[in-house]
Amino acid sequence: MGPPGSGKGTISKRIVKDFAMKHVSSGDLLRTQILKQTGIGLQAKKYIDHGQLVPDDVMVELIHNELHQIKSEAWLLDGFPRTVTQAQALYQKEPVHTVLNLNVPFEVIIDRIKGRWVHAHSGRIYHTEFNPPKETNIDDVTGDPLIQRDDDQPHTVLARLKGYEKQTTPVLEYYKTHGILEEFTGKCSNELWPKVHEFLSTHNTPVQYTHYE
Repeated sequence: MGPPGSGKGTISKRIVKDFAMKHVSSGDLLRTQILKQTGIGLQAKKYIDHGQLVPDDVMVELIHNELHQIKSEAWLLDGFPRTVTQAQALYQKEPVHTVLNLNVPFEVIIDRIKGRWVHAHSGRIYHTEFNPPKETNIDDVTGDPLIQRDDDQPHTVLARLKGYEKQTTPVLEYYKTHGILEEFTGKCSNELWPKVHEFLSTHNTPVQYTHYE
């Protein structure tokens, strides 16, 4: 778990690589089930088409079905649960051994995201610090002006982060009461990764340790 922009996707990929775990992404799973037009996929699509959130019981069934199929393997669940109801239902059906939470300061996330600029037509992404264009706010290829998406505006990012915090704090508290929550504090993935790897190594034998600069 971790707020948007905390590096969950990056850390998840590294865990899967070094610990040979099965990566289960709730978003990817939902899209696959809808594409395949399965019963639960069609059920979820009805809510999505009406701009509604997929109900907890549908999401729990979706995740439980997937985890049941891979019960002989170690798995990493990404993007779920998002509510205490989901967490409780999941814990009853598929006991979770460890919950990892990436604690990255909001100001760090905002600074990182607000530096992102996009070429609207091609989708090329630049970053003022990590991947700046040759000329400020100008696309390298076409010379067109770059734009900053509304989602990347500082006030929008802060509102999204506060919404995430309000929604997930009770979930983290739920796992803390079960004694399975482990939190990692840092400013970037490369700072967090060695801590995450060291901790997971006490629970699962890694196949390797990949160092990132």
